[in-house]
Amino acid sequence: MAVLPQKAFGLAATDTSGVLSPFNFSRRENGADDVTVKILYCGICHSDLHSATNEWGFTKYPIVPGHEMVGEVIKTGENVEKFKVGDRVGVGVLVGSCKKCDLCEQDLENYCPELILTYNNTDRDGTMTYGGFSDIIVVDQHFVLRFPDNLPSAGGAPLLCAGITVYSPMKYYGMTEPGKHLGVAGLGGLGHIAVKLGKAFGLKVTVISTSPKKKAEAIENLGADDFLVSSDPVQLKAATGTMDFIIDTIAVMHHLTPFLDLLKVNGKLITVGLPDKPLELAIFPLVLGRKLVGGSNNGGMKEVQEMLDFCGEHGVTADVEVIRMDYVNTAMERLAKADVRYRFVIDVANSIADL
Repeated sequence: MAVLPQKAFGLAATDTSGVLSPFNFSRRENGADDVTVKILYCGICHSDLHSATNEWGFTKYPIVPGHEMVGEVIKTGENVEKFKVGDRVGVGVLVGSCKKCDLCEQDLENYCPELILTYNNTDRDGTMTYGGFSDIIVVDQHFVLRFPDNLPSAGGAPLLCAGITVYSPMKYYGMTEPGKHLGVAGLGGLGHIAVKLGKAFGLKVTVISTSPKKKAEAIENLGADDFLVSSDPVQLKAATGTMDFIIDTIAVMHHLTPFLDLLKVNGKLITVGLPDKPLELAIFPLVLGRKLVGGSNNGGMKEVQEMLDFCGEHGVTADVEVIRMDYVNTAMERLAKADVRYRFVIDVANSIADL
């Protein structure tokens, strides 16, 4: 008897307008190593907007965005022992990798040459992957995450991309030593979580922003220690050589030299934003201060689980605006204008029937 695929429903963009409309499609049947998840909440990442409108040039339509999912297990395969029906779980940026290369063996699946992204990628059976703006998803158990009991679903969903994107470089580049000084450039979906993680690690945190009006928010609501207006030369000069690290979350064109000047000798500037054009890098500040510029791309499954557990223990969540499915196109328009504080999260389960 043939195994029938599972019917699924969600929102898809079909052209470069990025407008999302109702979309009926199929998920594969739950295999021996698979977990089928009913999606409860899904965050909206800036990369969802880039992908829906083909700003990066490799979108394959139709595309169902969404890679910050929290849901409930509704079916498990015969080889699945870690999860059971009813468990609350997370699904993030990855749904597959080769599992056998050196990178996978080091728990760095996110750098695997054969990684499979949660949407807009080709799965192992040749079908397209579709993301979390939908009712269900079927995922290899290796790429399903245990969601801590003490993490709320809506506030925790963005951690599956935004959270790990800042947590992974903080751990790798040593931005975890209490008392050290961390600069967070950009106060958006990534930046506000970087502030919270920095404080959880015991760092002194300064927010670096072009917008003076964000100062009260950064200090009073997010717990930052200081605020630096990057367009103010007087403030920049006063802060020269004061920071051990800067994590740069800015996703548009900007100058790196002012950030390099803020670093101490041996300081590290780590970029995680994805501007659509190359950034200019001055070499003299690097050489004269033995400074480092690096990058990072989310994290492997072991580290994502570690990050979720850490956030659960320390009460780190995203600040979110919960929306219904029929508001998603408006949310995408607002996201393009940076009109969100700080992450939209879709209440999928309670609103998908309204489409």
